[in-house]
Amino acid sequence: QAERERLITQAERDAAEKRLQHTRRLESLGQLAGGVAHDFNNILAVISNYAEMISETLGTPDPDPAELADARKDLGQISRAAERAARLTKQLLAFGRRDITQAEILNLNHVIGDVEQMLRRAIGEHIHLATTLDRELWPVHADAGQVEQILVNLAVNARDAMPGGGTLSIDTSNAEIGDDDLTGSALPVGRYVRVRISDTGSGMPPEVIERAFEPFYTTKPKGSGTGLGLATVYGIATAAGGDVRLYSENGIGTTVTVFLPAVEARVELAAAPAADVVGTDPTAGQAPHETILMVEDEDDLRVITSRILTRAGYHVLAASGGEQALHLAQTHQGPIALLLTDVIMPKMTGNEVAARVGAIRPGIPVLYMSGYAEPVLTENGTLPDGVTIVEKPFTSQELLQR
Repeated sequence: QAERERLITQAERDAAEKRLQHTRRLESLGQLAGGVAHDFNNILAVISNYAEMISETLGTPDPDPAELADARKDLGQISRAAERAARLTKQLLAFGRRDITQAEILNLNHVIGDVEQMLRRAIGEHIHLATTLDRELWPVHADAGQVEQILVNLAVNARDAMPGGGTLSIDTSNAEIGDDDLTGSALPVGRYVRVRISDTGSGMPPEVIERAFEPFYTTKPKGSGTGLGLATVYGIATAAGGDVRLYSENGIGTTVTVFLPAVEARVELAAAPAADVVGTDPTAGQAPHETILMVEDEDDLRVITSRILTRAGYHVLAASGGEQALHLAQTHQGPIALLLTDVIMPKMTGNEVAARVGAIRPGIPVLYMSGYAEPVLTENGTLPDGVTIVEKPFTSQELLQR
């Protein structure tokens, strides 16, 4: 009888714990949805109102030159709002581990060197940036763009914690399980590269430290930050097999330490990427004239992508889905130089389209375009070798360079 009562009590405790975890998950989801809705509604308000102003200006029979000048500035505001929206979705995907990673063997010192000037501009002249980089640093297997995102997010957080000025320090070193700051770590035994970002700012009280990695949790004034910075850093690092540690003392400063697994490989100094060499303005000199088969199920995006390519000189065969693409591949009389296809589409995904068009047109190069290709194209979130993608939302220049 006593054993039966104990089991019933234990079952009730387990059920209560499950209900509590479920409630917490729903609260986190609500916080996430509310944060996204708040930020996107602000962005949409900017876009729709500036678009309305431009429409009013162009709707008058003879617009005033000053109003036309204002309309050009308004277009710039729309572009900046679109960039903010793109950054927000990228942070969300990175936080949810749904971002497309194009990992390679990297020396993190090189990545820090590449982004250093941008960091100096981001933090301002009132903050001194000091870097101490280990010359014997082990290489890592990571996405350079995501590492840059970690550095920028942490630098901006540090800047906001030092409104009156201070020092931002970035240092790199090698670490192994057993080192002081890895003692008791849940990370597997092995070698890691440690990137430490420290500031001399306001620091955080314990109640803030406890919630620092929660999505959309922010102590900044409304409109000053999304609250995704540290959550994104944590999402990127853990998806790469690493970890993040936070140490802060109120009024003294904060140190964020990112650990990434080291790999047994040498980092070769790569030649300049093809996009930098060939990817200047494709309309300069000899205009492109090849035929591109473009597959996009979103009508408005298919129209504007066709216009970008046609304006650059390409001949475009536009398809709204896989079946139409296969029909065009079979019936078009001349050569087709490239298949440009969306990834997530109804009935036939982009990689299925590529395989079936490749059977009709052997050897045709494929360029994928997507903002959420992770479930279809990637292996554990990483693009396989030879798969090339342009991430939405893209600019016309980014598309043409690719």
